[in-house]
Amino acid sequence: MMKDILEGITLGNPLAVEKYFDLEEDERKAFIVEYKDSLEKLTLLMKQRKKAIFEQRLRLFLDLLEEVQTPSYVIDEQLIEENMKIMRYVKDRTGCKVLHALKAYASYHTFPMMREYLDGVCASGVNEARLGYDEFKKEVHTFGAAYSEADIKSIVKFSNVVIFNSFTQLEKFAEYVKKQKKQIGIRVNPGYSEVKTKMYDPCAPNSRLGVIREIFEKEYPNYEKIIDGIHFHAMCEQNSDVLQRVLARFIENYGKYLDNVKWVSFGGGHHITREDYDVELLVKLITDFKRSFSVQVYLEPGEASVLDCGYYVTSVLDIVKNGMDIAVVDGSAEAHLPDVLLMPYRPNIIGSFPPYERPYTYRIGGVSCLAGDVIGDYSFEEPLKEKKKLVFTDMAHYTIVKNNCFNGIILPSIFILKKDGSLKLAKSFSFSDFKRRL
Repeated sequence: MMKDILEGITLGNPLAVEKYFDLEEDERKAFIVEYKDSLEKLTLLMKQRKKAIFEQRLRLFLDLLEEVQTPSYVIDEQLIEENMKIMRYVKDRTGCKVLHALKAYASYHTFPMMREYLDGVCASGVNEARLGYDEFKKEVHTFGAAYSEADIKSIVKFSNVVIFNSFTQLEKFAEYVKKQKKQIGIRVNPGYSEVKTKMYDPCAPNSRLGVIREIFEKEYPNYEKIIDGIHFHAMCEQNSDVLQRVLARFIENYGKYLDNVKWVSFGGGHHITREDYDVELLVKLITDFKRSFSVQVYLEPGEASVLDCGYYVTSVLDIVKNGMDIAVVDGSAEAHLPDVLLMPYRPNIIGSFPPYERPYTYRIGGVSCLAGDVIGDYSFEEPLKEKKKLVFTDMAHYTIVKNNCFNGIILPSIFILKKDGSLKLAKSFSFSDFKRRL
């Protein structure tokens, strides 16, 4: 079988990737060791295969579009699994562990499949920790900017690792955490980032996230015997070349302390499953780091788990005119796609083009009363009409976890496009869901 895979890689046959994925864990690792000179070609074939599958599944979804009520999110289970395979490939090659970040995507309907590939989840508080404990059923690492006394007992109950944001909080709760036989981590600020949007930059000036070097050097000697690991997070939707520069600064500032810890978490923000992501550089960075410091490395991607794996579907309710044509839809950026306004960014609509590039240009506006509830300006080959469904791509992450009921707008339904091609309604919402929040 392994020689068949090698031959397929040499010939550029995507079926070689299928055969590699079908190997048992020990066989995959043996292949990696024996045929390391062919792995770069294997990585390229994986990307080509994944792109073809994503295109195929998009065609399948569009054939089922009439079955989707609006507004709705549609999550493609098969596409998430393809992303999971890339994550596992990085694990196979480096021995790192990968945790899914629940802050990006927490729709537990796909967790049974995801846990076959990943090592667990990372949580940001009590509710995410419990969800991970109940539904993912593997490791749970919890980090919070601060913990209350009321929450810490539940957090410890549902977590394998509790990561503190300050030595003050560590001092306050460490004894209890250790008595429960759970591990302790400390988050540090590496002092370097390349995140352009300050809202999402953990290392921005005066950031509250992570212990800075000056304080760490002073306080760490008092706690080194009880700290199991060090966590840093300094990235957002970025490639491995950014990690290389962040990691260099982290090592410069904290490398001398790593002989005393069991693990180091590189945090999230790694766009591992993006088409242009440099997987080979990531593998080299992790491998070199582990060789230098003899620690377990964790990655905590969230967005990368479900990148390009979901859609948001909304329907045109009306066309109004005020200097341009404005299509009012039954969805909302403010309520359903908040990062469109926070980042901000202009999401892709299938079949659309930049404004004025095609004959018919529209501003797509939400149904709420917020004047700025605007998704963006788009042009189309044909005029938009009432009931026309608009499909926004890459809508699994930071949508469902952030949506809200502003104006009493109904929450979108959640559909799962199953691996067998069937469409399953996983969740729908009603007035009672709105009322319970108030």
